[in-house]
Amino acid sequence: MRVLSKGDGPAVVFFHGPWGLTWDPFLDELARSFTVHAPEHPGTTPGAPDEIYHLDGLWDLVVCYEELLEGLGVASAAFVGHSFGAMVACEVAAADPDRARRVALIDPLGFWRDADPITNWMLLDPRQLPGHIFRDPAGDAARRMFPPADDEEAMLAARVRLTWAMGATGKFIWPIPDKGLKKRIHRMKAPTLLIW
Repeated sequence: MRVLSKGDGPAVVFFHGPWGLTWDPFLDELARSFTVHAPEHPGTTPGAPDEIYHLDGLWDLVVCYEELLEGLGVASAAFVGHSFGAMVACEVAAADPDRARRVALIDPLGFWRDADPITNWMLLDPRQLPGHIFRDPAGDAARRMFPPADDEEAMLAARVRLTWAMGATGKFIWPIPDKGLKKRIHRMKAPTLLIW
């Protein structure tokens, strides 16, 4: 699993969302005060799509991340996760509570609320994704993920990458992202910030 790292200071592990890892100004800002480790979820690394086939279920994924953190020498870290990555951060923190110093969850999957169901982005037309993912679908963040429509080759490459990333992450959340975290969440010891 490839890990992008930057910065100096206490460790932060960033678990990306279902669209793959994009190093952006948010991570640059974190790296000003912390050593940020941002692993690419298995199967989402360019040139290594078959990594996903080594994992059969959620527990395999949790163990994969625990082994990765052990290999990086990260004994204690703040976990930051977005969407799918927030669900993974919770699962890793529940399985290995002493490793998670703090947890920040941004729009996490797996916290089901009947009053606020999530859109099934896997069924959306790819042209609808920017409007679903970003508050400003024409802003800088959206343009980093979705090339301009006039660059057909870049647009096709981005669409293929996003589709594969959604499949590689969707393997662990489809058809319903509630994987029973409520039975394990009590194991988390870290102060947790939930941003919805």
